[in-house]
Amino acid sequence: MPKIFNHPADLLGQEETKLGPTQWLTIDQQRVDGFADVTGDRQWIHVDVERAREGPFGGTIAHGYLVLSLVNHFLPQLIDVRGFAHGVNVGADRLRFLSPVKVGSRIRAVGEIIAAEEIKGAVQSTVRVSIEIDEGDGEPAGKPACVLDTISRYYPE
Repeated sequence: MPKIFNHPADLLGQEETKLGPTQWLTIDQQRVDGFADVTGDRQWIHVDVERAREGPFGGTIAHGYLVLSLVNHFLPQLIDVRGFAHGVNVGADRLRFLSPVKVGSRIRAVGEIIAAEEIKGAVQSTVRVSIEIDEGDGEPAGKPACVLDTISRYYPE
């Protein structure tokens, strides 16, 4: 269930507010192959299932940028800002890929509002998003795959 803010100004003073976790999403080979097709990144560790079994990860892994792109899938599950005329994705800071995501693993996101400020007639928020891995191998869920600070700007109605 996302944390709801009825107006962008409601974000102000909400630093350290925890968000999530989201629902789990299974990373399957079809998704990885589709990303490889779109980006042209067909490195064997992503798409050659047979060769990857003998590789460093024991199987194929998701592209780091695929995992990053799924932040857009998870954000609406973390935070729901309402009452704005339009919003702008300003960018991201502090991107780190910390662990590979093996095909067949599940991932989810957790977040935290780390900044919110008025800027140029809008409210700008920075949300730190951590993509967590559940590899189903007995390791505790929550192993980080990717962490970044996503920056959004909301222009009130």
